[in-house]
Amino acid sequence: MGRVSSWLTRVTDPVLRPTQAAVRGWALASVISNAVLIATGEAVRLSSSGLGCPDWPTCTKTSLVAAHSVGQTSLNTAIEFGNRMLTYPLVIIAGLTFIACLRYRPGGARRRDLVWLSALLPLGVIAQAVVGGIVVLTHLNPAGVSVHYLLSSAILAAAVVLHVRVDEGSGPTVSLVRVDLRVLCALLVGVTALMLAAGTVVTGTGPLAGTTIDSHGHIKTVPRFHFPLESVTQLHADIGWFIGALAVAVVIGLRFSSAPRAAVRYGWLVLVGLGLQGVIGYVQYFNHLPAGLVWVHVTTSVVLWICVLRLYLSTRSRAAQPADTGTPSEPAAPGVSQVSAKA
Repeated sequence: MGRVSSWLTRVTDPVLRPTQAAVRGWALASVISNAVLIATGEAVRLSSSGLGCPDWPTCTKTSLVAAHSVGQTSLNTAIEFGNRMLTYPLVIIAGLTFIACLRYRPGGARRRDLVWLSALLPLGVIAQAVVGGIVVLTHLNPAGVSVHYLLSSAILAAAVVLHVRVDEGSGPTVSLVRVDLRVLCALLVGVTALMLAAGTVVTGTGPLAGTTIDSHGHIKTVPRFHFPLESVTQLHADIGWFIGALAVAVVIGLRFSSAPRAAVRYGWLVLVGLGLQGVIGYVQYFNHLPAGLVWVHVTTSVVLWICVLRLYLSTRSRAAQPADTGTPSEPAAPGVSQVSAKA
């Protein structure tokens, strides 16, 4: 009985009596699970499996689980149903992360900032389920697919912020770099989000928006945006070049200032990631958009999105409050206070 009780304690403590490390671990699990779901969701779209399960919330009108439907291959059904199944561990992780943040009381006080951030995770999954159902029932309307992807990116951003905030205090923001560099990093986040949105328009316009097979065996395309593919692709590329210029300015500014090492490191990661994205983007375009290479491009963009967010978050911190540790707050380190004063 004692061993069973000890085992149960080990299982439940990270959720019901969480330490800082436990909350950080749950937040990291949320980041990873959301990133994986986005990547597999793109695999569904690029393999034309979006209607592998043509009904919602069931797979077909007569089956809750994966079952053959007219006009769909078994592989399409398996890919789409598999992606739906990944939602369940995502819901579990999001729920446990929220409970852990709710129960986490450093110094005896609840971290309300962590509670609100973690609450966005399960709420976001519920919203995603609704949007996903609408996407299926509207036969992959490209506007709905774009919203589906961008909502996933927003949930991922909330998970990344939560993961960073666990190791910070709940006090006021303290700038770790000059104001101009923080503004550039914030602009980089906004423009990267714009590039993700433009990417969904390119996919929703091009040949990989999805196809289905009717009852007579004829291939039919799903609805698409009625834009010239060359124009939306050029817009997407132009935004990429602008982000590249921003990243160069940020890296130079961070390198020749008293910026934290983490900020410099993330700056280089963003710059290298953008270069890689550019190469993949041009190669896929001039090779007529092979689905596998497009998937690599989209998956890399998810990693780039995380790095851009971490870059911005590394340029600031939050001071500890007395309630965060249960002890009187200590003054900021000299280097931090000097940078903050300059900012």
